[in-house]
Amino acid sequence: MVIKSEDGKELGSFNFKDEDESQEVRAIERKVLLEALANQLPSDAISFSSKLSSIERSDKGETLLKLEDDTQMSAKIVIACDGIRSPVAKWMGFPEPRYVGHIAFRGLGFYPEGQPFEQKVIYTYGRGVRAGYVPVSPTKVYWFIINNSPTPGPKITDPSLLRQITKELLGNWSTELLNIMKSTPDDRIIRTPLVDRWPWPGISPPASTGAVVLVGDAWHPMTPNLGQGACCALEDAVVLAKKLAQAINLGTMSIEDAFTSYGRERWPRIFPLSVRANLVGAFLQSDNPLVCFIRNNIVVPKLVRGGPMLEHANFEFESLY
Repeated sequence: MVIKSEDGKELGSFNFKDEDESQEVRAIERKVLLEALANQLPSDAISFSSKLSSIERSDKGETLLKLEDDTQMSAKIVIACDGIRSPVAKWMGFPEPRYVGHIAFRGLGFYPEGQPFEQKVIYTYGRGVRAGYVPVSPTKVYWFIINNSPTPGPKITDPSLLRQITKELLGNWSTELLNIMKSTPDDRIIRTPLVDRWPWPGISPPASTGAVVLVGDAWHPMTPNLGQGACCALEDAVVLAKKLAQAINLGTMSIEDAFTSYGRERWPRIFPLSVRANLVGAFLQSDNPLVCFIRNNIVVPKLVRGGPMLEHANFEFESLY
């Protein structure tokens, strides 16, 4: 990892394995990850393009689901992994995620003949703006730019406008990043207002109600500042699978109890991560000159180290088999 200031000065760098043998950073395109998971299932197990429009409880205690194509189904168990705008979470009483004051522009540079970059995470910090990039495959490089904005603003999907905004945000920061952006196909650039929702103890609804349970962003949307959003969703899945195995295979608890136990076990992990991700983002995005001076001259060069920096990513679990 290499961290720079907006004028190109290197503030700090380290190799994760040199800092802590147990730590690593692995960048992977989400599409590839989803395909790898989906390929482990029977071919007819997933119905794509089946967005949920509404959910309600039947008189028999089952859950009725209605999809946007007017398909209806009755489910004994619902595991909702339907993202930050989850209709299921809304039905369970969760408020809308809260905008945190930052906009993320993200893209995937494509190099058909092979991308030229080393296996490094490159960060650049400015005042109220930060950017970075990292290779995710032999031909693709992920990049991002995050800037402060008092409001989420209108939805923008026009690639030419997105390119113009990101170029203006970067200014003369990094010719490498500008070149990666030029190598990004139009359909691989997105703009996303960053949001989160902290699962406050005693205030937020629980992760489950009856035989309906939330997983990942549907339950605990967090900002990407720790790189743990998708990782926490995978952890959720591991713990939930363990609880369901105990309920179904061993008969040690009901499905409802399994869901409740899952929520109790996961909460001490995801609540502090959600809070920490928010606070780290607020610090890194600061446009206050004094805060930026402290960040660039004290925190990054003297305090940031690979091992401690990734301790939050440690997750131990027993084999599911």
